Amino acid sequence: MSALIEGFGGDGIVTVNRVVLRPEFTVDELELRVAELCENVKTYHSDTGFVGGFVVMNTGQISNEGSTVGQALATPFKDREALVVTFWNSLEEHEESHRSATFQPLFRRVLELCDNGNEEIAYRMLWSGRAYTREEAQKAQVAKESYRLRSAS
Repeated sequence: MSALIEGFGGDGIVTVNRVVLRPEFTVDELELRVAELCENVKTYHSDTGFVGGFVVMNTGQISNEGSTVGQALATPFKDREALVVTFWNSLEEHEESHRSATFQPLFRRVLELCDNGNEEIAYRMLWSGRAYTREEAQKAQVAKESYRLRSAS
């Protein structure tokens, strides 16, 4: 497994928060509050289990090639839905971070924006990796084709 987040081992956990922005708030407000929260986690928990993370916003674009639930043209969550994804050494360390006095006030400020409350799910990593370089991709294609031809014989 290649590391998606440098220093994140296969025995850690990945947490995912789905935030649906209430209509009366802006993406800028969400971005500011989440940035404050993430900065707090980096500052106070980088030495107690936090490894890294990222936040993504729903663009409204839908991959019809990758979707099997119909050929949707739009999603009502464009610019309203964000995922906050964090990487931790353990669930115990993650939970401890959420009990900290510095975290809770900032967390509540983010929750004020949420139309969906909050549910944070913990996952274990099955696979992550970066794209091949051009040269690596060419070698992989040659190897794959060679294997396919041998298997067909």
